[in-house]
Amino acid sequence: MAKKDRTVYRNRQGKWVNKRDGADRAASTHRTQAEAIETAREMLKRGGGGELKVKGTDGRIRSKDTIPPGHDPFPPRDREH
Repeated sequence: MAKKDRTVYRNRQGKWVNKRDGADRAASTHRTQAEAIETAREMLKRGGGGELKVKGTDGRIRSKDTIPPGHDPFPPRDREH
């Protein structure tokens, strides 16, 4: 798990959180999941790329995406996005 990877999830207060993996605090909170995902994507693009994990309301990972120019050593055969 690289330090620049990010995870989007829903917190106990019902807000959507954009947090860098390994960080103590959230980078940002949002009303909607889409807003949190867009912010996380932009931060990853500006930071040189990385892995974006999105968790659903149940807390399980529902999506993973490598944001360029990040390197995915095992790229999927099909394309999610």
